[in-house]
Amino acid sequence: MAEFPEGAPCWVDAMFKDVEGAKSFYGEVLGWTFGDASSEYGNYTQAYSDGKAVAAVVPPMPGGDAPSQWCLYFASPDAEATAEKIKSAGGQLMMEPMQVGSFGTMVLAKEPSGAVFGVWQPGEHRGFEKTGEPGAYAWAEVFTRDPEKADAFLKEVFPYGVQRMEPGDDPEAAGMDYKIYSVGGPQNPVLGRMRMGDEFPPEIPPYIQVFFAVPDCDDAVATAQSRGGTLHFGPMDSPFGRFAALTDQQGAAFAVIDMGKTTGEMPKMTDA
Repeated sequence: MAEFPEGAPCWVDAMFKDVEGAKSFYGEVLGWTFGDASSEYGNYTQAYSDGKAVAAVVPPMPGGDAPSQWCLYFASPDAEATAEKIKSAGGQLMMEPMQVGSFGTMVLAKEPSGAVFGVWQPGEHRGFEKTGEPGAYAWAEVFTRDPEKADAFLKEVFPYGVQRMEPGDDPEAAGMDYKIYSVGGPQNPVLGRMRMGDEFPPEIPPYIQVFFAVPDCDDAVATAQSRGGTLHFGPMDSPFGRFAALTDQQGAAFAVIDMGKTTGEMPKMTDA
Protein backbone atom coordinates (compact mmCIF):
# COMPACT_ATOMS: atom_id res chain seq x y z
CA MET A 1 0.00 0.00 0.00
CA ALA A 2 1.31 3.44 -0.95
CA GLU A 3 2.42 5.80 1.77
CA PHE A 4 0.46 9.02 2.08
CA PRO A 5 2.63 12.12 1.59
CA GLU A 6 2.53 14.86 4.20
CA GLY A 7 -0.67 16.88 3.88
CA ALA A 8 -2.58 14.26 1.92
CA PRO A 9 -5.92 13.08 3.35
CA CYS A 10 -5.30 9.63 4.80
CA TRP A 11 -8.35 8.72 6.92
CA VAL A 12 -11.89 9.71 7.92
CA ASP A 13 -14.02 8.86 10.93
CA ALA A 14 -17.19 10.13 12.55
CA MET A 15 -18.77 10.15 15.99
CA PHE A 16 -22.41 9.02 16.18
CA LYS A 17 -24.77 8.76 19.14
CA ASP A 18 -26.50 5.93 17.27
CA VAL A 19 -23.60 3.88 15.93
CA GLU A 20 -25.82 0.99 14.83
CA GLY A 21 -28.01 3.45 12.93
CA ALA A 22 -24.94 4.92 11.22
CA LYS A 23 -23.69 1.46 10.29
CA SER A 24 -27.06 0.60 8.78
CA PHE A 25 -27.26 3.92 6.87
CA TYR A 26 -23.78 3.81 5.36
CA GLY A 27 -24.00 0.09 4.79
CA GLU A 28 -27.00 0.78 2.55
CA VAL A 29 -25.73 3.98 0.89
CA LEU A 30 -22.05 3.09 0.39
CA GLY A 31 -22.09 -0.69 0.65
CA TRP A 32 -19.89 -0.74 3.74
CA THR A 33 -19.37 -3.67 6.06
CA PHE A 34 -18.05 -3.24 9.59
CA GLY A 35 -15.51 -4.91 11.81
CA ASP A 36 -15.80 -5.59 15.52
CA ALA A 37 -15.93 -2.63 17.90
CA SER A 38 -12.61 -2.08 19.66
CA SER A 39 -13.64 -1.70 23.31
CA GLU A 40 -10.07 -0.74 24.24
CA TYR A 41 -10.41 2.36 22.03
CA GLY A 42 -13.92 3.60 22.83
CA ASN A 43 -15.69 1.05 20.61
CA TYR A 44 -13.99 2.43 17.51
CA THR A 45 -15.38 0.42 14.58
CA GLN A 46 -13.77 0.26 11.16
CA ALA A 47 -15.76 0.30 7.94
CA TYR A 48 -14.72 -1.78 4.94
CA SER A 49 -15.42 -1.72 1.22
CA ASP A 50 -14.57 -4.96 -0.59
CA GLY A 51 -12.67 -5.99 2.52
CA LYS A 52 -10.46 -2.87 2.56
CA ALA A 53 -10.53 -0.30 5.38
CA VAL A 54 -12.09 2.98 4.24
CA ALA A 55 -13.42 4.79 7.35
CA ALA A 56 -14.52 4.32 10.97
CA VAL A 57 -17.43 5.16 13.26
CA VAL A 58 -17.35 5.61 17.02
CA PRO A 59 -19.82 6.57 19.79
CA PRO A 60 -19.29 9.87 21.65
CA MET A 61 -16.95 9.93 24.59
CA PRO A 62 -18.72 9.78 27.97
CA GLY A 63 -20.20 13.18 28.68
CA GLY A 64 -19.55 14.34 25.13
CA ASP A 65 -22.30 16.14 23.25
CA ALA A 66 -20.62 17.02 19.95
CA PRO A 67 -22.79 16.91 16.82
CA SER A 68 -22.30 14.03 14.41
CA GLN A 69 -19.78 15.00 11.74
CA TRP A 70 -17.10 13.46 9.57
CA CYS A 71 -13.50 14.29 10.44
CA LEU A 72 -10.80 14.23 7.77
CA TYR A 73 -7.23 13.38 8.83
CA PHE A 74 -4.14 14.66 7.03
CA ALA A 75 -0.97 12.57 6.96
CA SER A 76 2.04 13.73 8.92
CA PRO A 77 5.46 12.15 9.47
CA ASP A 78 5.65 13.92 12.86
CA ALA A 79 2.38 14.77 14.64
CA GLU A 80 4.18 16.75 17.36
CA ALA A 81 5.86 19.00 14.78
CA THR A 82 2.61 19.46 12.85
CA ALA A 83 0.80 20.39 16.09
CA GLU A 84 3.38 23.13 16.69
CA LYS A 85 2.89 24.41 13.13
CA ILE A 86 -0.89 24.47 13.69
CA LYS A 87 -0.48 26.63 16.78
CA SER A 88 2.07 28.99 15.22
CA ALA A 89 -0.15 29.41 12.13
CA GLY A 90 -3.09 30.57 14.24
CA GLY A 91 -4.95 27.27 14.54
CA GLN A 92 -6.38 25.77 17.71
CA LEU A 93 -5.53 22.33 19.07
CA MET A 94 -8.65 20.53 20.23
CA MET A 95 -6.65 17.44 21.16
CA GLU A 96 -2.91 17.48 21.76
CA PRO A 97 -0.87 14.75 20.03
CA MET A 98 -2.08 11.45 21.45
CA GLN A 99 -0.59 8.06 20.74
CA VAL A 100 -3.25 5.46 19.94
CA GLY A 101 -1.55 2.25 21.01
CA SER A 102 0.65 0.93 18.21
CA PHE A 103 -1.72 2.26 15.54
CA GLY A 104 -0.33 5.80 15.30
CA THR A 105 -0.54 9.31 16.75
CA MET A 106 -3.49 11.65 16.27
CA VAL A 107 -4.17 15.36 16.65
CA LEU A 108 -7.52 17.17 16.43
CA ALA A 109 -7.46 20.83 15.48
CA LYS A 110 -9.42 23.76 14.13
CA GLU A 111 -8.07 26.05 11.42
CA PRO A 112 -8.40 29.81 12.06
CA SER A 113 -11.65 30.21 10.13
CA GLY A 114 -13.30 27.39 12.09
CA ALA A 115 -13.14 24.08 10.16
CA VAL A 116 -12.21 21.04 12.27
CA PHE A 117 -9.72 18.45 11.01
CA GLY A 118 -7.37 15.76 12.23
CA VAL A 119 -3.72 14.85 11.76
CA TRP A 120 -2.51 11.26 11.65
CA GLN A 121 1.04 10.00 12.04
CA PRO A 122 0.79 6.37 10.99
CA GLY A 123 2.02 3.43 12.97
CA GLU A 124 0.46 0.06 12.27
CA HIS A 125 -2.65 1.82 10.91
CA ARG A 126 -1.47 3.28 7.63
CA GLY A 127 -4.78 4.89 6.62
CA PHE A 128 -7.10 4.25 3.70
CA GLU A 129 -6.61 0.86 2.08
CA LYS A 130 -8.31 2.12 -1.08
CA THR A 131 -9.42 5.50 -2.44
CA GLY A 132 -11.19 6.81 -5.51
CA GLU A 133 -13.26 3.67 -6.02
CA PRO A 134 -16.93 3.07 -5.19
CA GLY A 135 -17.38 2.80 -1.44
CA ALA A 136 -14.17 4.67 -0.65
CA TYR A 137 -13.00 8.23 0.03
CA ALA A 138 -12.70 10.28 -3.16
CA TRP A 139 -12.13 13.98 -2.37
CA ALA A 140 -12.54 16.71 0.25
CA GLU A 141 -13.16 20.44 0.28
CA VAL A 142 -12.70 23.06 2.98
CA PHE A 143 -15.78 25.32 3.08
CA THR A 144 -14.95 28.64 4.75
CA ARG A 145 -16.28 32.19 5.01
CA ASP A 146 -12.74 33.54 5.48
CA PRO A 147 -10.69 32.02 2.65
CA GLU A 148 -7.70 34.29 3.23
CA LYS A 149 -7.25 32.90 6.76
CA ALA A 150 -7.74 29.31 5.67
CA ASP A 151 -5.38 29.65 2.70
CA ALA A 152 -2.57 31.18 4.74
CA PHE A 153 -2.97 28.53 7.43
CA LEU A 154 -2.99 25.53 5.10
CA LYS A 155 0.13 26.66 3.24
CA GLU A 156 1.98 27.27 6.51
CA VAL A 157 1.11 23.91 8.07
CA PHE A 158 1.47 21.58 5.07
CA PRO A 159 3.82 21.57 2.03
CA TYR A 160 1.11 22.49 -0.44
CA GLY A 161 1.22 23.96 -3.89
CA VAL A 162 -1.88 26.03 -4.71
CA GLN A 163 -3.82 26.71 -7.87
CA ARG A 164 -6.91 28.82 -8.44
CA MET A 165 -9.78 27.53 -10.57
CA GLU A 166 -10.72 30.02 -13.29
CA PRO A 167 -14.49 30.39 -13.83
CA GLY A 168 -14.17 30.49 -17.62
CA ASP A 169 -17.38 31.18 -19.54
CA ASP A 170 -19.71 29.43 -17.09
CA PRO A 171 -22.07 32.09 -15.67
CA GLU A 172 -22.82 29.85 -12.69
CA ALA A 173 -19.11 29.91 -11.78
CA ALA A 174 -18.83 33.70 -11.91
CA GLY A 175 -17.60 35.00 -8.59
CA MET A 176 -16.69 31.53 -7.33
CA ASP A 177 -13.58 31.47 -5.15
CA TYR A 178 -12.15 27.95 -5.38
CA LYS A 179 -8.58 26.77 -4.92
CA ILE A 180 -6.95 23.36 -5.20
CA TYR A 181 -4.08 22.25 -2.97
CA SER A 182 -1.58 19.69 -4.20
CA VAL A 183 1.46 17.82 -2.91
CA GLY A 184 4.43 17.11 -5.12
CA GLY A 185 3.07 19.19 -8.00
CA PRO A 186 -0.28 20.14 -9.54
CA GLN A 187 -0.61 16.65 -11.00
CA ASN A 188 -1.37 15.39 -7.47
CA PRO A 189 -4.30 17.46 -6.11
CA VAL A 190 -5.38 16.48 -2.60
CA LEU A 191 -7.81 19.13 -1.33
CA GLY A 192 -10.22 21.83 -2.51
CA ARG A 193 -11.07 25.09 -0.77
CA MET A 194 -14.40 26.84 -1.42
CA ARG A 195 -15.58 30.21 -0.13
CA MET A 196 -18.99 29.93 1.51
CA GLY A 197 -21.47 32.39 0.03
CA ASP A 198 -24.87 33.66 1.05
CA GLU A 199 -26.43 30.36 0.01
CA PHE A 200 -25.08 28.89 3.26
CA PRO A 201 -27.26 29.71 6.30
CA PRO A 202 -25.26 31.69 8.89
CA GLU A 203 -25.70 28.97 11.51
CA ILE A 204 -23.67 26.50 9.41
CA PRO A 205 -20.04 26.75 10.60
CA PRO A 206 -17.03 26.29 8.31
CA TYR A 207 -16.42 22.60 7.70
CA ILE A 208 -14.64 20.03 5.55
CA GLN A 209 -16.89 18.24 3.09
CA VAL A 210 -15.87 14.62 2.55
CA PHE A 211 -16.78 12.99 -0.78
CA PHE A 212 -17.29 9.24 -1.08
CA ALA A 213 -17.21 7.56 -4.50
CA VAL A 214 -20.34 5.69 -5.60
CA PRO A 215 -21.21 3.71 -8.76
CA ASP A 216 -24.32 5.87 -9.35
CA CYS A 217 -24.92 9.26 -7.74
CA ASP A 218 -28.68 9.31 -8.22
CA ASP A 219 -29.10 5.82 -6.78
CA ALA A 220 -26.98 6.76 -3.74
CA VAL A 221 -29.07 9.91 -3.16
CA ALA A 222 -32.32 7.95 -3.42
CA THR A 223 -31.05 5.34 -0.98
CA ALA A 224 -29.86 8.01 1.47
CA GLN A 225 -33.22 9.77 1.35
CA SER A 226 -35.07 6.50 1.87
CA ARG A 227 -33.01 5.95 5.04
CA GLY A 228 -33.70 9.39 6.51
CA GLY A 229 -30.92 11.38 4.86
CA THR A 230 -31.47 14.89 3.47
CA LEU A 231 -30.37 16.18 0.06
CA HIS A 232 -28.88 19.69 0.17
CA PHE A 233 -27.32 20.13 -3.29
CA GLY A 234 -27.42 18.27 -6.58
CA PRO A 235 -27.17 15.82 -8.11
CA MET A 236 -25.06 17.96 -10.43
CA ASP A 237 -22.90 17.09 -13.42
CA SER A 238 -19.31 18.35 -13.59
CA PRO A 239 -16.02 17.57 -15.35
CA PHE A 240 -15.02 15.72 -12.16
CA GLY A 241 -18.14 13.54 -11.94
CA ARG A 242 -21.81 13.67 -10.99
CA PHE A 243 -22.12 14.62 -7.32
CA ALA A 244 -24.52 15.57 -4.56
CA ALA A 245 -24.25 16.94 -1.01
CA LEU A 246 -26.29 15.36 1.79
CA THR A 247 -26.61 14.91 5.51
CA ASP A 248 -27.25 11.51 7.03
CA GLN A 249 -30.13 10.78 9.40
CA GLN A 250 -28.03 12.02 12.35
CA GLY A 251 -27.03 15.30 10.71
CA ALA A 252 -23.49 14.50 9.54
CA ALA A 253 -22.68 16.17 6.22
CA PHE A 254 -21.09 14.19 3.39
CA ALA A 255 -21.10 14.08 -0.40
CA VAL A 256 -21.27 11.32 -2.99
CA ILE A 257 -19.69 11.39 -6.44
CA ASP A 258 -19.82 9.12 -9.48
CA MET A 259 -16.42 9.88 -11.00
CA GLY A 260 -17.18 7.73 -14.04
CA LYS A 261 -19.88 10.13 -15.24
CA THR A 262 -18.09 13.34 -16.26
CA THR A 263 -19.56 16.25 -18.23
CA GLY A 264 -17.81 19.23 -19.80
CA GLU A 265 -14.20 20.30 -20.09
CA MET A 266 -11.83 20.52 -17.15
CA PRO A 267 -11.57 24.11 -15.87
CA LYS A 268 -8.40 26.09 -16.38
CA MET A 269 -6.13 26.31 -13.34
CA THR A 270 -3.61 29.05 -12.60
CA ASP A 271 -0.93 29.18 -9.91
CA ALA A 272 -2.02 31.09 -6.84
